[in-house]
Amino acid sequence: MDYQGINSDNVSFYHENGYLIAESLFDANEIIEIKNEAVEIFRGNRGDIDGLVKTNENTSDYNVLKNYIAIHFPHKISTKIHDFVAHPKVSAILSMLIGENVKCMQSMLFVKAPGKPGQSWHQDEYYIPTRDRSLTGVWIAVDDATIENGCLWVIPGSHKNMPIKRRRAYYGNEYADVDVCDLDPFSERDAIPVEVKKGSVVFFNGYLFHSSLRNKTKENFRTALVSHYMSGESLLPWDWDGRLELKDDMRDIFMVSGKDPYEHKGIKNLTYPYLRPEIVEIKKES
Repeated sequence: MDYQGINSDNVSFYHENGYLIAESLFDANEIIEIKNEAVEIFRGNRGDIDGLVKTNENTSDYNVLKNYIAIHFPHKISTKIHDFVAHPKVSAILSMLIGENVKCMQSMLFVKAPGKPGQSWHQDEYYIPTRDRSLTGVWIAVDDATIENGCLWVIPGSHKNMPIKRRRAYYGNEYADVDVCDLDPFSERDAIPVEVKKGSVVFFNGYLFHSSLRNKTKENFRTALVSHYMSGESLLPWDWDGRLELKDDMRDIFMVSGKDPYEHKGIKNLTYPYLRPEIVEIKKES
């Protein structure tokens, strides 16, 4: 699908199924740019991040990256990552799926080294609440994503008329989480793998049930740049998992399409980059 040629059938598929794959949206050179920038970030060359393993110039890229699952908010320290998060190829599709005015509040750079765990079943809107159900994830495949290295799994149509579902304790070792979403009235039997080639991009609704499994390969990373967007018109009552005082509109955002209806409120620098831990604790229910 050419991002300039997205049509009503593509938009209808997204709204019906909760996800859309834009194959080969980015070319090989663009993907190399992201991969190289990932190495620079995890080498500490874009800023010191708490928990980074010290390396030297003789440390191979593989040995640099093998220690990590992901870094959150890399766009805060990398102008190149910021440019890809706000890339016209992405914003053009988002404007078709969400609306003319689109803002971004979060980015994550997953490297998911061999052996690293996946993410349990969840709905993104559980963590990042909007007021109009407009939350949309954008998943840029920087490596080929396969079942073996821990690609996304989705339950098509699970976003429609769905509330935010409760989460229950998880005691397995497949995920980097200690809880998992209640999928009722669906089950894991309804899930399908989203295997994509590097350069392809997956767009998915904030209410869609999705997960990923452990990287079971011995030497293949599953790198992906994942960001979250929403309509510019919606307020963002997000406390960043309890790190911030809850207010009606969290203003650490940037526009990727159109205009900011709340420009008069200004922009605040509230979030910061941090490494995703091996075990992610339960988000407290409010």
